[in-house]
Amino acid sequence: MALVALADAELAFGLHPLLDGAALAVDAGERIGLIGRNGSGKSSLLAAIEGTLPLDGGELRRRDGLAIQRVEQEPLLPAAATLRESLCARGGIDGVADERERWRLVTRLGEYLHRFDADPDSDPGSLSGGGRKRAALALALALDPDLLLLDEPTNHLDLDGIALLEDLLLKGPTCIVITHDRAFLDRVATRIVELDRGLLRSYPGNFAAYERRKAEELAAEATARRKFDKYWAQEEVWIRQGVEARRTRNEGRVRRLEELRRLRAARLERAGDVKLSLDAGERSGKLVARLENVGKAFGGEPVVRDLTLTVMRGDRLGVVGPNGAGKTTLLRLILGQLAPDAGTVRLGTGLEVAYFDQLRETLDPEQSLAEAISPGSDWVEVGGRRRHVVSYLGDFLFPSARAQSPVRMLSGGERNRLLLARLFARPANLLVLDEPTNDLDIESLELLEATLQEYAGTLLLVSHDRRFLDNVVTQVIAAEGGGRWREYVGGYSDWIRQRPSPERPPAAPPKQTPAAAAPAPKPAARAKLSFKESRDLAALPGEIERLEAEQHALTASMGSPDYHQQGTAQIKADRERLAAIERELEEKFARWAELDARASTSPTA
Repeated sequence: MALVALADAELAFGLHPLLDGAALAVDAGERIGLIGRNGSGKSSLLAAIEGTLPLDGGELRRRDGLAIQRVEQEPLLPAAATLRESLCARGGIDGVADERERWRLVTRLGEYLHRFDADPDSDPGSLSGGGRKRAALALALALDPDLLLLDEPTNHLDLDGIALLEDLLLKGPTCIVITHDRAFLDRVATRIVELDRGLLRSYPGNFAAYERRKAEELAAEATARRKFDKYWAQEEVWIRQGVEARRTRNEGRVRRLEELRRLRAARLERAGDVKLSLDAGERSGKLVARLENVGKAFGGEPVVRDLTLTVMRGDRLGVVGPNGAGKTTLLRLILGQLAPDAGTVRLGTGLEVAYFDQLRETLDPEQSLAEAISPGSDWVEVGGRRRHVVSYLGDFLFPSARAQSPVRMLSGGERNRLLLARLFARPANLLVLDEPTNDLDIESLELLEATLQEYAGTLLLVSHDRRFLDNVVTQVIAAEGGGRWREYVGGYSDWIRQRPSPERPPAAPPKQTPAAAAPAPKPAARAKLSFKESRDLAALPGEIERLEAEQHALTASMGSPDYHQQGTAQIKADRERLAAIERELEEKFARWAELDARASTSPTA
């Protein structure tokens, strides 16, 4: 039996249908990527599956006893003294009657918080959006649900956080994930489900397989519509012949025409696409910015240390690094908006800068959409052409009726579109985009990519979207810790190939009892390894390599498009084996570190 099944599901807000006779079945072991345009109803669908939003019609069936956890786009954490206490309240852990089970859940929560680099003793009220997202993900995974529902989980996560989440989901529970991160979908998803005009369409495989199938479908749909419209036009000409159409033997044809008219009127057209155009204006000087031995610190912590960097006209520079590394600070130093503590920054000539703000702070929530685009005027100059602001807003999918609506009424995705509209409404030869992909749907994201590829100016881009970086930038500057930054040629994938291999952190020493921690009375106890220990030390690298190869093969198998067809028993066995491999690897690395340390301090024979 499927974990969840929807049949003839109906859901609408006002006159806008979100689900219109939709059907979906979710089997154990599946990892479903849920995609669709902004406002199509994806988040509402997750809430309906969870049971927090009732359907207007149709049927929703859930397996008896099904445990579901949902992580929203912007998770809310209950007020508490510590993050651990807040998450225990959010997850209902405090209400678990069995003390051993409650302790087990608290322990698991601590483990996942550690993996997501979240401090369980921190103040939940002081956390950033990324901190709240990591904490909510840690809780959801610690509770080990049968079905995990994730709404834009990669928003606010850095590249390391996204990679960790991918690894956990490959070994985790059945899940439905809303995301615009195409690289994430390619690695994680076993099936893509698209919510389009109230219907759910299913495509086996990852996002790359979906793209191929979707292109074929759209081509076939366009052909069918052209044929329909041609036939309809012919019938309209015939009906205007009058007397001939009224003959009894032609009544059936008249009825068919009436049905054609009804179908054409009711046909839901595909939502329009955002129309982007970007004017690079006058060319800047050949040199855009030159940083020499630049340093910047906050509170004694270096954010940029001894950085020398040259940005030339036409460069497309991608800035990557973990949250808190100082990516936005680096942008402000390059633009001359922030003075360095050491070194010099020289800006080129003729620079016209347009800045896309990650936090949308440049939008006044009380302004109307039209005022946000063109304050004090009804016209904008785009690409040398004068346009009315209402018509220009229509290019970004804002209907004329909303031109006077306040900015505060917009969703996250709509605010992103509005900020892009304002950004592109004036010429700029230096474009600075700080996380522009958050909240954009995939179609708008791909259109932004295409626009930036044609852009003739200089681009500075901060993004955690790996495919976006690959498709747009020509070089990457990456944070390498301690305020150090290094430049690499190419996009994200090129950086991954070129960067130094991360060193495996040394294994933690075995926990000692108070008695064992006391000073050893005989130093000779550390001396020479026994024959068995020497043999173990020699064999451990091969055993670790074998386990890692098995782990890699098993993970790849579980990520294949048809893996969910293996059956529940096999999927469960594979998950248990992956967990066992992790435990074995931890034990063998700890043993290897211990024996190797003793061997290196042993006197030579």
